[in-house]
Amino acid sequence: MVFGSYQNYTVGFLKNALFPMPDPRKKTFTLNRLQKNLRRETGRAIADFNMIVDGDLVMACLSGGKDSYVMLDILLNMQKHAPIDFEVVAVNLDQKQPGFPEEVLPQYLESIGVKYHILERDTYSVVIDKVEPGKSYCGLCSRLRRGNLYSFADKIGASKIALGHHRNDIMETLFLNMFFGGKLKAMPPKLLSDDKKHIVIRPLAYCKEEEIARFADLKSFPIIPCNLCGTQENMQRQEIKKMLNDWDKQYPGRLDVLFKSITNVAPSHLADTTLFDFHSLDKSRENEAISGSKDAEKINVVSL
Repeated sequence: MVFGSYQNYTVGFLKNALFPMPDPRKKTFTLNRLQKNLRRETGRAIADFNMIVDGDLVMACLSGGKDSYVMLDILLNMQKHAPIDFEVVAVNLDQKQPGFPEEVLPQYLESIGVKYHILERDTYSVVIDKVEPGKSYCGLCSRLRRGNLYSFADKIGASKIALGHHRNDIMETLFLNMFFGGKLKAMPPKLLSDDKKHIVIRPLAYCKEEEIARFADLKSFPIIPCNLCGTQENMQRQEIKKMLNDWDKQYPGRLDVLFKSITNVAPSHLADTTLFDFHSLDKSRENEAISGSKDAEKINVVSL
């Protein structure tokens, strides 16, 4: 692995560090297969949820992590072959974390020839100041980041805001909300913001984190770790991630079934009275009985 150090940051240009592959032909084959899989699943998610339409300006939010790099790469690749015309602009929010390597993302984005913007907003200081010791930074950090990105989307006229969350993120969020929030709620592939002004899309919603990680590794993206949340250990999301990974190792295929369940909901078999009208079941039974009697009468008349 080749590394470049920037004070508190370590930028990793991952060259088969996680998945050693000495044979160049095997590397090329694996890279092409992964790209094909990721493109297929991304295209399927875009179609299923009508994420991108003709004329869209998609603001691809780039954090410097593997997920957003892969999302941008796949979107740019699909843009060349899609039957519709849409634009992609990459946007990074520089939150002024100490030692953040400011030159890495601009250099990469210029090298691939994509339009981009770097927003400089000191949300880091706000998070450090407001969050109590021992508490998670993620909630406040994400709210501040989201607000800044929404405002900038307005400024450039972006019709869609693309985030790099993937299938594993969605499942982790489901269990986080169940275990710690008392809600049966995950992370939607497509979302209308509370103010009804912005549509957020997650093109990688169907993509597996393992394939994303391998693809990012083989592409040698200049990964920038988050030194804010990365300094916090034993956070709830990490516990959930470990639980799901253990399940996947012990029971191969369980995560596939679990994710399928998120797309196959039966409100009548849950207990949320706002989703299903349990009070009307008696009336439905009575109406069905009346309807059945009328049908029987019709049959008798025909028989006569």
